[in-house]
Amino acid sequence: MFTINNYVIAESLEQAYELNQNRRNVILGGNLWLKMSRKAINKAIDLSTLGLNNIEETDDEFKIGCMCTLRDLEIHEKLNSYFDGVISKSVNNIVGVQLRNGATIGGTIFSRFGFSDVLTALLTLDTYVELYKGGIIPLSDFVDMPLDNDILVNIIIKKDNRKVSYLSHRMSSSDLPVLTCAVSNINNEWNVVIGARPMKAKLTKLKSSSNLTEDEINNFVKNINDSVKYGSNFRGSKEYRQILAEVFIKRNIQTIVNV
Repeated sequence: MFTINNYVIAESLEQAYELNQNRRNVILGGNLWLKMSRKAINKAIDLSTLGLNNIEETDDEFKIGCMCTLRDLEIHEKLNSYFDGVISKSVNNIVGVQLRNGATIGGTIFSRFGFSDVLTALLTLDTYVELYKGGIIPLSDFVDMPLDNDILVNIIIKKDNRKVSYLSHRMSSSDLPVLTCAVSNINNEWNVVIGARPMKAKLTKLKSSSNLTEDEINNFVKNINDSVKYGSNFRGSKEYRQILAEVFIKRNIQTIVNV
């Protein structure tokens, strides 16, 4: 259990950012993983009054505030009318509704958890993160950046009519995933993302002909498994994960091709 010496409701992002430069201070999200630590926190910084819990839609994009919960994403009708409902599909098996009502998208993405279903799904889309000081950068770049003391303000998803498919495997329905896999296609350009390897999600970009053949799909799988590393833990061996990845990549591609 963590301990907090001081609790601060931030009056602005600038105040929150300045406070967060102290390594003993922490930005609060849903506290779901934080509460499992034994961290001694000097100042806990609450962003809940800054209006960052909205999902906004324009003609070109969705902007998701960092304090939106995974449940907000799961049930947002307009968001899930795009991208073949992949965002809802990626979160609706995460533990249970109580957890999804508390876990924030900002905390989930900023932490780059290896087991994150939603990170896997968002990497297949044209997704960006808006950092308070770092500006707007592609999620694919952000994933490989080291953790720092910036603040993730928004998640931005561009509308581009791509087709998407998502699969995951769990030992039980509410457990963390053994493996996650998402695939998207637009103009014969494919994004294939493997997550819960058990490392953080990895994006591979590929191109295909207009009429994707079985040989091309098999080459996709080979190229991906040659470049993606898998590990072992009590949920599964690296060999098992590699086999799952091969099956999931093919199934996701076939789902998209057959739409």
